[in-house]
Amino acid sequence: MSRVTLVTGGARSGKSRYALARMEPYRKRAFIATAEALDGEMRDRIARHQAERADAFLTVEAPLALGEAIRWLPSGTDAAIVDCLTVWLGNLMHHFGDEEAPRREAIDALLEAVTTAPCDLVVVTNELGMGIVPDNELARRFRDEAGRLNQDVAALADEVVWVVSGLPVHLKRSRE
Repeated sequence: MSRVTLVTGGARSGKSRYALARMEPYRKRAFIATAEALDGEMRDRIARHQAERADAFLTVEAPLALGEAIRWLPSGTDAAIVDCLTVWLGNLMHHFGDEEAPRREAIDALLEAVTTAPCDLVVVTNELGMGIVPDNELARRFRDEAGRLNQDVAALADEVVWVVSGLPVHLKRSRE
């Protein structure tokens, strides 16, 4: 049975670095990337992340169909990183706008895939909402939906790790 670890924390907290370190024991690894290169800064960011991984991972691009990407990982994959849920949620909001049905369908597909993953998963997300209330409706809706998504995945996860200043704090550990 596969194990699911949710890694959360603030921006630049060391979440992705921690997730990559968690992959070291695995031989056949995948990296499910959710980012889209919509501008030059994001293209540079994606290129840096790709260089960090080099050829150690099979990379699967999943800016929208994240549940399907998890479900259809190649046979024999030992573990996969999903990086990251909040970028993915932003993609859904960008592509589907106010259309709730396709966004809900994608989220439901993700949650189903997490429960039936064909390999161990390390899912990276950002912890939002610890600061001031955003001043506009879209930012508040994004914060709220990200919070609900994180709670839903955390409930399904075997382990939840909050990374602060590069240090992992274990919030949830399953009994093995």
